[in-house]
Amino acid sequence: MSDQQAPLLEVENLRVSFATPTGPVEVVKGLSFTLGREERLGIVGESGSGKSMTGRAILRLIRTPGRQTADVLRFDGLELAAQSARQMRGIRGARISMIMQDPKFSLNPVMTIGEQIAEALKVHERLPRRDLQARVIEMLTSVRINDPERVAQMYPHEVSGGMGQRVMIAMMLIPRPQLLIADEPTSALDVSVQAQVLDLIEELVTGNGMGLILISHDLNLVARYCDRILVMNAGRVVESCAAADLHKAQHPYTQGLLAAQPRMQETRDELPVLDRTAGEST
Repeated sequence: MSDQQAPLLEVENLRVSFATPTGPVEVVKGLSFTLGREERLGIVGESGSGKSMTGRAILRLIRTPGRQTADVLRFDGLELAAQSARQMRGIRGARISMIMQDPKFSLNPVMTIGEQIAEALKVHERLPRRDLQARVIEMLTSVRINDPERVAQMYPHEVSGGMGQRVMIAMMLIPRPQLLIADEPTSALDVSVQAQVLDLIEELVTGNGMGLILISHDLNLVARYCDRILVMNAGRVVESCAAADLHKAQHPYTQGLLAAQPRMQETRDELPVLDRTAGEST
């Protein structure tokens, strides 16, 4: 199989657990999937389903008392589990980037926006100061920020939530990674801004030939922006389908998630109650 045909990411039997006074609790239970090059994969589920822990585990960000294991955790032919802590620091950001939930609060309040975006690049590349500044302005322009020179001199508290989100996208994408993991990237934004930010992520991912893992609790949103969907419940994948076939979901848990969503032209007196045990025996 050629490099272009091989999956960008391969995950087999991924498990994440945390020690508790009553014994270890497993929050990701034997997860397996592959991600093709330039494929957009959505991972959906309720809070506590294990979807965010999956994203962190791919980057080996599970810290003590957490523990992660996997039979295979391979990125672009590289076994991530075999990499040292130093080697992983070289992979994070440069080759795999992750947008965390509510990312505006991940920005350093005492550094300007331009300095923070430049820092994300300086960790992985050595560039003359002029070229570095040019890349920062270019990146701010690509995320549709007007007057990027002025915004680069601002501090995080001086920008809106939507602009802060765009800044974080710029910071994550300026090293030109091969894979972007977006964990609830619009959860803190107004509905009117969410679509703009997701359209922007889609445009940048497609334009740069990247892979995308979009983590969300919103099935319709993920179906719109992804090629394939994994539905998680209680740490397991209960259903995998093409995004276009989401409405044909077979698993009772996925059907329950879909049925529990309110509709624009709602005629039901009550929304159905979701059976949260539907996926736990699979």
